[in-house]
Amino acid sequence: MTSVAIAAPNTAAADAGEQIVRAGGNAIDAALAAAFVTMVNEVGLVSPSAGGFLTIQPPDGSAPVTIDGWMDMPGRDVPERLGRATWDVDSIYGGGVVMTIGPGSVATHGAIAAFGEAHRRWGHLPWAELLRPAIDVARKGFRLSAASRYYLEYVHESVFGWDDASREALHGPDGRLADHDLVAGDLADTFERIARLGPQEFYTGDVGRAIAADVLERGGLMGPDDLAAYAPVVRPALTARMEDWTLGTNPPPAVGGVCVAAMLRLMAGHGLTDRELLVRVQRRVLGERLRVFDHTDDLERDAAAFLDLVDRDGLAALESGSTAHVSTTDSDGTACAVTVSSGYGSGMVARGTGVWLNNCLGEQELNPRGLHGLPFGSRLLSNMAPTVGRHADGGVLAIGSPGADRITTAIFQTLTGLVEDGLSLQEAIDHPRVHVHRAGMPTEEIKVEDPDELTMYFGGVAGTLLTGDGRLVAAADPRRDGAVRLIG
Repeated sequence: MTSVAIAAPNTAAADAGEQIVRAGGNAIDAALAAAFVTMVNEVGLVSPSAGGFLTIQPPDGSAPVTIDGWMDMPGRDVPERLGRATWDVDSIYGGGVVMTIGPGSVATHGAIAAFGEAHRRWGHLPWAELLRPAIDVARKGFRLSAASRYYLEYVHESVFGWDDASREALHGPDGRLADHDLVAGDLADTFERIARLGPQEFYTGDVGRAIAADVLERGGLMGPDDLAAYAPVVRPALTARMEDWTLGTNPPPAVGGVCVAAMLRLMAGHGLTDRELLVRVQRRVLGERLRVFDHTDDLERDAAAFLDLVDRDGLAALESGSTAHVSTTDSDGTACAVTVSSGYGSGMVARGTGVWLNNCLGEQELNPRGLHGLPFGSRLLSNMAPTVGRHADGGVLAIGSPGADRITTAIFQTLTGLVEDGLSLQEAIDHPRVHVHRAGMPTEEIKVEDPDELTMYFGGVAGTLLTGDGRLVAAADPRRDGAVRLIG
């Protein structure tokens, strides 16, 4: 049996990964099984209608790759409906956010397609085995995870109360957010079909057709042609170096990995104790994102130019300004970092499927061109930055975080603590963080975490490590109810 380290968002997800390893699975299998469980019990944060990225360090030591399963802009079937079937919701969640929900906020989801590609390339166990733990959780019932309940306390009525199926699933007879076990029989049936027929069932099979028909009937954009055309994309990971580590993270057209790589390069040779520098680095990189990356017509070009500037000028360049994550590594040298999200949720359950649909068109901070401003088939922006690494001594690392615009700052500060300060993986994750919100804008805020009161606002990093001498390490963030497992 391959030994595997798992860091997951909750106990049920970690248990799923362990179950798969004990059945003969590897790090990839364990990560996928754990991620499938989050699609059941991290309600409001993740669902099968998620997008995501997997960054993988293959066991043969070859260069890391990222599988892009992020959201596409829909509209092939009904381009004349642009701008319909959406409305805005104001919430104080996360310090205040305006989200656009409704059928017209649903983007073309890609996580399950990306999972299928990762399994095809590197999985050991049969596809159906990977969904079995999630099916069991859905049928037997589950409690909302702490992170899910925290989010839903803010939005269970405003976002998840307008749709009859959603309201009934999440609320008790008194109209309050349910505090009993939830059973998701329709979702279990959907996963049974995907287990039996493969990931394409979610796109071109009966399940995919049912989802598309319901979205269109309610005035949304995502139709059967959008789902049929969806394909994951495999790219070389964007690389960065820290000391003896070569790191691979999410490349363009996502923006998260670019920000992590730039921050790591600027912090090289410095540690977490230099808080002033942490703020300056974030201000410069996140400011570049707000000014340039979010509006460019060629992110790969502009990101490369910015990284070249960072490499050339170093610190002189500073003077210019709803998600789940699973990490696994195994004794064969595989590392897998998976980040998935359904945005804030559209509030809509596709009839007969049990699938809560995403609202990724309505994440206003990730759609600077407007709700329906991209041509259909275009990938949306993403902050996600699942990251892997290989050390000169043969060690491997997987790390990532949820946290909207705090994803990149949480990952880069954790890696800085691990590599530059020599902290253990758990110590680096536990260390208090600082975050520059809306860097360089008139509304900029510098948020410094209280070391005695760590909060989920600052991310929820999960990391696993195979050391050069063969030890497996797993660490989860105390800011959310993460769980770790070491098997073998």
